[in-house]
Amino acid sequence: MGKKEKKEKKEEEEEEEEKEVKVCAIAKPLASEKLGKKVLSVIKKATKRKQIKRGVKEVVKALRKDAKGFCVIAGNISPIDVISHLPVLCEAHNVPYIYVPSKEDLGAASCTKRPTSCMLVLAKPVKPVKDDDEEKFKEAYSSVLEKVKASQLVF
Repeated sequence: MGKKEKKEKKEEEEEEEEKEVKVCAIAKPLASEKLGKKVLSVIKKATKRKQIKRGVKEVVKALRKDAKGFCVIAGNISPIDVISHLPVLCEAHNVPYIYVPSKEDLGAASCTKRPTSCMLVLAKPVKPVKDDDEEKFKEAYSSVLEKVKASQLVF
């Protein structure tokens, strides 16, 4: 093995390490890679239907008004104090929640360039929406909701 090949291998390993996101200690339950992709695709569809609340302020406000749905929280938020109260609030209002590894992916799924710390995917749209894919969305939403409920921690 030559010096060039060793150098290339090191670069590849460094790139893989950069792709791995460091997740905070309280990020439980963390979505598996497969479930994470499904959650992000549902968020993308819900964004087009105006069926999400984005950011800590909006999510907390919606939870206090008893909005139903499921909450998605980014696991790589720093400082963690920004979102540390959300799981407790979700549990108090019987709203299932799940962590995804990256705030950048969460922001991209909501069709914005800005990273997002948390989102609430609502069960019903804020305003009535007429669209052809309503049945597909309801099916995807309910399957993800069931998986998020199944992954909840029981104390």
